[in-house]
Amino acid sequence: MKILLVGSGGREHALAWKIAQSDLVTELLAAPGNVGIDQEPKCKSVRVSPNDFSGLLDLAVKERVDLTVIGPEAPLVAGLTDVFVANGLNVFGPSSGAALLEGSKVFAKDLMKKYGIPSADFESFDDYDKALRFVKSARLPVVVKADGLAAGKGVFVCNRLEDSIEALDKIMNQKIFGAAGSRVIVEDCLEGEEASFIAFTDGVSVIPLASSQDHKAIFDDDMGPNTGGMGAYSPAPVVTQQAHDRIMNDVMLPTVKAMESEGRPYTGFLYAGLMIRNDEPMVLEFNVRLGDPEAQPLLVRMKTDPIPLMLAALECRLGSQSITWDDGAAVCVVMASAGYPGSYSKGEVISGISAAEEINGIKVFIAGAASSPHGVVTAGGRVLGVTSLGKNIPEAISKVYEAAAKISWNGVHYRKDIGRKALSRS
Repeated sequence: MKILLVGSGGREHALAWKIAQSDLVTELLAAPGNVGIDQEPKCKSVRVSPNDFSGLLDLAVKERVDLTVIGPEAPLVAGLTDVFVANGLNVFGPSSGAALLEGSKVFAKDLMKKYGIPSADFESFDDYDKALRFVKSARLPVVVKADGLAAGKGVFVCNRLEDSIEALDKIMNQKIFGAAGSRVIVEDCLEGEEASFIAFTDGVSVIPLASSQDHKAIFDDDMGPNTGGMGAYSPAPVVTQQAHDRIMNDVMLPTVKAMESEGRPYTGFLYAGLMIRNDEPMVLEFNVRLGDPEAQPLLVRMKTDPIPLMLAALECRLGSQSITWDDGAAVCVVMASAGYPGSYSKGEVISGISAAEEINGIKVFIAGAASSPHGVVTAGGRVLGVTSLGKNIPEAISKVYEAAAKISWNGVHYRKDIGRKALSRS
């Protein structure tokens, strides 16, 4: 099989690395790919943008691609799956109608309210003055969210009224997220511990991946602004067997059924960001793709070939499939450019990747880096995802930080507490 993988980040490098291991796969084209993907067996980057739908379609037809896998959310929400399906091509990823589950937080919250899927109470606004009046009377803390896609950065946890007003101003007046901030949600702030729960679904059956936990804030102890994710680990001990069963029965399966009832059948990765307290899950958000950086530790632990799972999903026979996992644990630490998630410089020379990968159980996934005459250099905010596999969480943490310490560039920044919450539960 020839695979087309759309995307260029750390998630896509992890997917390319995993998919290329399949005995079914002869070649993988990544559009636009990255310097890390180019180093993987069977893989080649093709400089076509994820937003260039006609270019991607031409590439898939010309190369006689057997299956396209879409990594990032933006082309899914914009309808890339629809374009490919209309042209008779196999593509793993939800339609634009189904991808609205991530494309609009207002849609997602309304859906959850309608179908009784547990989530925080909320109000939505497309008028700044009305939103301002509401937050002035709301009980603190509250969470203010931009309605549309904001690369994981459109969420503000507000402990003071001043924080709420500032968040509304940034989203609705300053338009720091563009059109994504035309509407906002103001919702109750939930207590508990966060977890990521991701699954394959064919619109009927749901096959869950292992549990994982992301770390959104830029600094240790979950301080500072939100990012696209500064690290993740799997499994997440907060997802006990009881919590797992409730997530499946109260969140995942009802959501898939709700989407079918709404005339938006869902096929692809379905990701529920959850707050868990006393084994009771509450949905913070839905994503319509594999998480990043959750993909890195999940795919390192995953022993099953993902290609048969994707094909089964397209043929609505996912219920006959299963996934096996390494019994150990995996941890991913994201190494970022100084200044991220704000402005940052590019072109800083990176050293030590090879030395890090000499450590047993370490894989370095490229996110925002590029080749240059001077070697590999930084080219994004989140640059690398250093990922370890160990027999347990403590060993995986020890390995990943040993590896990260061998990598450097001018201004490198990374959190030093990825996985600490898991240790407190061990």
